[in-house]
Amino acid sequence: MSHIVLLGMNHKTAPVEVREQLALVCRTHTDTLHMLHHLRCVEEIYLLSTCNRVEFMFTCSCLEEAVQEVKDLLKLHLGSPAMEHSDSYFYVHHDMDAIKHLFRVASSLDSMVVGEPQILGQIKAAYRSATECHTVGVILNRLFHKAFSVAKRVRSETMIGSHAVSISYAAVELARKIFGELHDKKVLLIGAGEMIELAAEHFVAQGVRHIIVANRTIERAVELAARFRADTVPFGHILDTLKNMDIVLSSTGAPEPILRFKDVKLRMRERRNKPLFFIDIAVPRDIEPRVNEIDNVYLYDIDDMQGIIDLNREERRKEAERAEYIVAEETIKFQEWLRTLDVVPTIVALREKAETIRQNELQKTMGHLPHLSERDRQAIEVLTESIVNKLLHDPILFLKQKGERDSRQVFVDHTQQLFNLSNGNNACTSSLSEGMMRPKKQNDLLKNS
Repeated sequence: MSHIVLLGMNHKTAPVEVREQLALVCRTHTDTLHMLHHLRCVEEIYLLSTCNRVEFMFTCSCLEEAVQEVKDLLKLHLGSPAMEHSDSYFYVHHDMDAIKHLFRVASSLDSMVVGEPQILGQIKAAYRSATECHTVGVILNRLFHKAFSVAKRVRSETMIGSHAVSISYAAVELARKIFGELHDKKVLLIGAGEMIELAAEHFVAQGVRHIIVANRTIERAVELAARFRADTVPFGHILDTLKNMDIVLSSTGAPEPILRFKDVKLRMRERRNKPLFFIDIAVPRDIEPRVNEIDNVYLYDIDDMQGIIDLNREERRKEAERAEYIVAEETIKFQEWLRTLDVVPTIVALREKAETIRQNELQKTMGHLPHLSERDRQAIEVLTESIVNKLLHDPILFLKQKGERDSRQVFVDHTQQLFNLSNGNNACTSSLSEGMMRPKKQNDLLKNS
């Protein structure tokens, strides 16, 4: 039986300088998956590379040898002093633990921000690359499709992704709760750092079409605006821009407020007191607290955001417990399917032996009946196929049912002895182990059996 193995490193096990180096190599070398050809003990393989994790999932018959091969190849491929003591950075899961780990990652239970939705898309993209490189076969194909369905089930049956747990996301969620729909609102983003960039992503995801970016460094403002199809405004013209805005989100590194009470109050007269919402997530604060005293001006700072986050983090923890149960349940189900693969070589060998006998006997018979028409020959062909299929139906069904039980090996052994399948079974097992090279054929064998 093949083992399923996951070898990787993530934000919990490796420092950022090691992760970024490994991720950079995996991204810049387009032939990373083709390293498989140098791995004697690995059958199928897949690679996930993100900013927070690099993971290889593969199947093998020889567990320890395959794990060491993948590690050695990574170290050789990286060729860096930083990887000399890299064994401590890696984690290795196999079989049930590897399956459960994949399901947890796909469901965003192992992410730095639990419940974030990006990881599932990254896994799907990585799986697509593996299929294009023909490095996945029956086992990993089935496993990843199951991972996608598990993630979907977690999303639909829990609310793990419904509660903001990052400052930027909480800020946008607050704006959405205030306004409801955001697609027709005008947003001014002051600053162009990571927090503002993340907020821009969330605003766009909520359908906001009109975003303006103001930053002291013009180049960075233009870069961010281009990414989100936004406009820019000179940093010194922020106050003039307030006239047409609905939401202002600010996060700069300024040592003192950049928006003061008297200036904002003056601009509110130009707005004819139309409501204006400020969200200040900077430390030190960008907006003078007294701004909140102006009529129709509403100011929220990072402490307000933190309160939302703390509340939502507890809600996510409860939802994560429900999600973990789903993952555990689906892991057991997949393990049951995996166990049935033990009987597949015997089933295929049984079919192949029966087909060989049928073809040989049919050839002898046809040799003694040269006068038969083509139509008669086809009728006899169909008849013999039908007889063989009906004779094999019950023993194959019996083997499949026993495949999910602990006693399956006893029945497999008896079947091999009863039908003298030792040679055929070995050949079949060999062909199945090459599933990543011939995934379609292997899928057909499983389907037909």
